[in-house]
Amino acid sequence: MLSKLKKFSPLFLIILTLLTRFVGISWGDGFFFHPDENNMARSISEMKGDLNPHFFAYGQFPLYLAYFLINYLKLPQTFSVAVFSLRFFSVLFSCLSILVFYQLSLIFFKPKQAYLFILLLIFSPGLIQISKYGTTESLLVLVFSTLIYLSLRFFQTKKFIYLFIASIISAIGIATKISSLIFITPVLLSLFFSQLKLKKTVFYLLSFLIFTLILTIIFSPYNLINWSDFKSASVYETGVALGTIKVFYTRQFENASAYLFHFTKIFPYVLGLPVFILFFITLLTKPPKQFQSKKIEFLIVFLPSLIYFTYFGSIYAKWTRFVSPIFFIFPFITTFFLINIKNQILKKTLLILSILPGFLFLSIYLQKDIRIQASDWINRNIDSTATIFSEAGNVVNIPLNSTINTINFDFYNLDTDPDLQQKLPQNILNSDYILVPSRRMFKNQANSAWPSSYKYYQALADGSLGFSQVKLFSVFPYFYSQENAEETFTVFDHPVIRLYQKTTSYDLNYYQSLLLSD
Repeated sequence: MLSKLKKFSPLFLIILTLLTRFVGISWGDGFFFHPDENNMARSISEMKGDLNPHFFAYGQFPLYLAYFLINYLKLPQTFSVAVFSLRFFSVLFSCLSILVFYQLSLIFFKPKQAYLFILLLIFSPGLIQISKYGTTESLLVLVFSTLIYLSLRFFQTKKFIYLFIASIISAIGIATKISSLIFITPVLLSLFFSQLKLKKTVFYLLSFLIFTLILTIIFSPYNLINWSDFKSASVYETGVALGTIKVFYTRQFENASAYLFHFTKIFPYVLGLPVFILFFITLLTKPPKQFQSKKIEFLIVFLPSLIYFTYFGSIYAKWTRFVSPIFFIFPFITTFFLINIKNQILKKTLLILSILPGFLFLSIYLQKDIRIQASDWINRNIDSTATIFSEAGNVVNIPLNSTINTINFDFYNLDTDPDLQQKLPQNILNSDYILVPSRRMFKNQANSAWPSSYKYYQALADGSLGFSQVKLFSVFPYFYSQENAEETFTVFDHPVIRLYQKTTSYDLNYYQSLLLSD
């Protein structure tokens, strides 16, 4: 029976990987709520034969993949087709990264032990989520994991072929996102630890760098051809990431603590709380035998992840996607703890608890999008002549019945625009309902730094505005709310939506005195 289990396990893991990644690929019910996905798809849908993307927030490699697939299959080059082409590749790269991680884990674990690591990865909420987005994160995870694996193989064999393949993979990463330059750290470490003769080390290093540079230009040529546009986009994106350019969608990072933010707002959610806790328990336990005999190999895995986090954990913008390439390190280290648990009941219990968050997270993509659920309920239960006061700034607003008068108000600029401040009381006076479509505003601007926003959300919450909550729409039960996570973890695919109804009518003077007085 044991031999049958060993034969069955790889197939079982493959099926689980395909199910968790491909199921729900059409999430959103025909609406596309992710801004990066939208920007990339728009570039692809407008791309002509010269292959100029006219878009440089990312490199051309992922855009070309989707563009060539659409043309190869003779599909219409429309926005929605571009989205699904991007999503297909994101799912594919996520599946391939699981395969790479399995090969990597065999350097440290026996096959049955490696299955534990792979199960944790398969049901990692963060990895499931990025596989559903037609963006670059799944590809970058694949690039980073592959470079670590190739670096390990080079360290073990000293064969240049692994460095040559690594140059191809590095070029793909840099041609996808310029910040992927940091991904070459495992290659550099493997060269350092290999202790080759100096001439050979220099030759290998220069060859690797030259091949990487040439292939990067081939994979993303318009970074060079349209240098001025590429440079301008890079300066802007870098400025946003470092906080030297302030934009409305980074306000959650004001006064956020470096590193601590990630350990309170990102990692517990993308990993699931059990893996997050077990990771720290593992750090406090004695290293297992596998670690003792593979110290250099472990450093080639761990140090690049630490270097990566040291940089990206310190910068102003702390988006979840920025640290997605190192999600794997937590279940990887946790696996060392699990394999050394002798009590099989305890081991199975901890494994089940560890993969449970992934099961729950999958439910997001197995049901109608929560915004569509909210729209359907509102269209059924609210009079078509009603006026709903909502918030602007979403990629796609909740698609309500066209007969319902919806005011999408610009709260992002409320505190800096006197005209908006004067319009706010009148809009509330004229509204029958208030719709809060996500946590974006009240989590970021309901504080003293944004006094006008603070007064509004405080008055809405305590009832002094005259509105009472009549409905809350959420994928998960509210006791499992993830609204305290970093904003982008929830608002794209599973925001919590609140609907308030006017229960007490006040005159304009009341609203003005409540919201405009000092």
